[in-house]
Amino acid sequence: MLSEALTAAAAAGGTAVVQAAGTDAWTGLRERVAQWFGRGDETRERVELERLDRTAAALETAARSRETERARDRQEAVWQDRFETRLEGLAAGQREAAAGELKALVKEYGPPSQAAGQVSGNAFRGPTAFQVDDDNGRENRLGVQ
Repeated sequence: MLSEALTAAAAAGGTAVVQAAGTDAWTGLRERVAQWFGRGDETRERVELERLDRTAAALETAARSRETERARDRQEAVWQDRFETRLEGLAAGQREAAAGELKALVKEYGPPSQAAGQVSGNAFRGPTAFQVDDDNGRENRLGVQ
């Protein structure tokens, strides 16, 4: 079983894959994810590139059929599971190194962090609670907005 930090890294990886599909960041992320899974094995990298391409195609198809949200959720879960499975299959020392590489990949290609204090596009009605968490600590805000 993975630690909470490793599970969070895997979840961030899944989100990054889905959010990058169809954007300018896709090519770079696609290559880096395939390398991360391949760990020097060219055959494994090719297999991962094909999986990533199927993900992008599934998301594109879903967008045309108005099933975008469901497809995005499904693909995020699929990729989170793939990242978790890969991390679980590594020895402890390798696991930490691979998690560091995954975090760097997400930082480079993933969505911009909202931990910088920016919350937008939300409407709060009634009592509200939200949490902001970054590498420096956690802030909880409660109350009526």
